[in-house]
Amino acid sequence: MQRRILKHITNYNILSTEQDGSRLGLRTDNATYKLTIEILNAMNNKLLVGGIVCDLEKAFDCVNHYILLYTLKFYGISDKALQLYQSYLGNRHCRTAIYNGNENSNKVSDWAKVRH
Repeated sequence: MQRRILKHITNYNILSTEQDGSRLGLRTDNATYKLTIEILNAMNNKLLVGGIVCDLEKAFDCVNHYILLYTLKFYGISDKALQLYQSYLGNRHCRTAIYNGNENSNKVSDWAKVRH
């Protein structure tokens, strides 16, 4: 499924050129390299440089499932593929367990539907 979606977004030129982590043959390292070059060029030209950095390592875990499915449909992903994603995302549940070595004080939360 991932290969098909990557092929679709590549064929229709959906991703911006700055979207390195999701493109075939590119990694997030490419973005770091490009940023470093821009900073060094600015410093060489005696320009002020500033930045704000956000850690998006688990960014996919924050995506609302409804918005994700809507966006996939907007970009032309087929109804059949959307049904597969909806089925996969719609049936996810999780719970948290805390084990501290003492069997009597271990805690486990109730199951909850995953929405993001």
